[in-house]
Amino acid sequence: MSTSVIASAVGGPSLSQERRLVTAIPGPASEALLARKAEAVAAGVGHTVPIQAVAAGGGVVVDVDGNSLIDLGSGIAVTTVGNAHPAVVAAVQAQVAQFTHTCFMISPYESYVAVAEALNRLAPGDHAKKSALFNSGAEAVENAVKIARKATGRQAVVAFDHAYHGRTNLTMALTAKSMPYKSGFGPFASEVYRAPMSYPFRDGLSGADAAATAILLMEKQIGADNLAAVIIEPIQGEGGFIVPADGFLPALAEWCRAHGVVFIADEVQTGFTRTGAMFASELFGIVPDLITTAKGIAGGLPLAAVTGRADLMDAAHLGGLGGTYGGNPVACAAALAAIEVFETEDLSSRARALGEILFARLHSIQAADPRVGDVRGRGAMVAAEFIDPTTGAPDAALAGAVAKAAIAEGVIVLTCGTYGNVIRFLPPLSIPDALLEEGLDVVAAALAAA
Repeated sequence: MSTSVIASAVGGPSLSQERRLVTAIPGPASEALLARKAEAVAAGVGHTVPIQAVAAGGGVVVDVDGNSLIDLGSGIAVTTVGNAHPAVVAAVQAQVAQFTHTCFMISPYESYVAVAEALNRLAPGDHAKKSALFNSGAEAVENAVKIARKATGRQAVVAFDHAYHGRTNLTMALTAKSMPYKSGFGPFASEVYRAPMSYPFRDGLSGADAAATAILLMEKQIGADNLAAVIIEPIQGEGGFIVPADGFLPALAEWCRAHGVVFIADEVQTGFTRTGAMFASELFGIVPDLITTAKGIAGGLPLAAVTGRADLMDAAHLGGLGGTYGGNPVACAAALAAIEVFETEDLSSRARALGEILFARLHSIQAADPRVGDVRGRGAMVAAEFIDPTTGAPDAALAGAVAKAAIAEGVIVLTCGTYGNVIRFLPPLSIPDALLEEGLDVVAAALAAA
């Protein structure tokens, strides 16, 4: 494989920022790896794009056959700063040369504390905050629930329709969608309840009315005195990039405050400038009691966190929080570098600029094609929902066909949604504008041909 090197300010390997198809997707070398995968890897571990990736940076992923694909997925919102951003690479290399692990609970190190300090500073609200670091978004969610239950002495937790919070036992209970996340894996954790989400495209409710419906259910079917926490994604991710109606989240947060219920914002996918703000909570004017983060936090390395009110975070007894790898020093070094990039390069503004391109093009497509029922999102977290234009019913087959055709033409896109009828756009913020436009051209052509 050869790649042309260009001078680039977008971060990551200096790869030619182009869509290039040398072979069909997959090419022969990628096919060989997929054959090995079928023999060696559990069948339950799937893949979306049938390639063997060997390099990535800017807005492209390059495979072993020399194909260069436009990346509109960012590893599911992980490589927000760009893949292999030079600052992240340098920080990781320096840390690996010093030490890779001591376990923070055994021999602490400064970078864990520095990440916690940065998160406490960045999270919404001017109250005293503390943080604890973990490995994955699901682990952060589990620990947020633990903290809420310990702090309140209550057990019940409310999640919402279309929610996705992870694949562990507790987080599967919180997640709404059965296939592929929950089916056959029960029984699940108890004392988890579900409330209706504000879904403006489908329910037609105002934020106030949708919140009133959810609050009535919580009061009558659970009881505020039994409720430890309400957990919600400010913009739902796997559920379909559902943006709640204005006023929905503030009403929920206000009700939680009035009843001593911990309000948890799951910002695993929405955090770290993805939506055009450091955290999506800021866009809705809410200050959560606890925030869970992961994905974009460390430029591609596994790290997660719970950040929140100091009194809540201190509720757990000594030794009650932690884990062998939580806050690994290499991941912490990457996070500190990524956070500096988020701030110094003003990636919130960059996300908003990419969002303008996404919305302009997708609204244009929607105006010409009634199969695009809704275009929604914030910043560089945007989705199109596909429907039967006659009935309004979700059209998962169309979404799947468009995504498959786009991938075959060298554009990585991801589907999502409870009904499987949504294509989500999560480009790395390092993608050049022209490359994003070309990727959207390919998606538009795939839709027209479907």
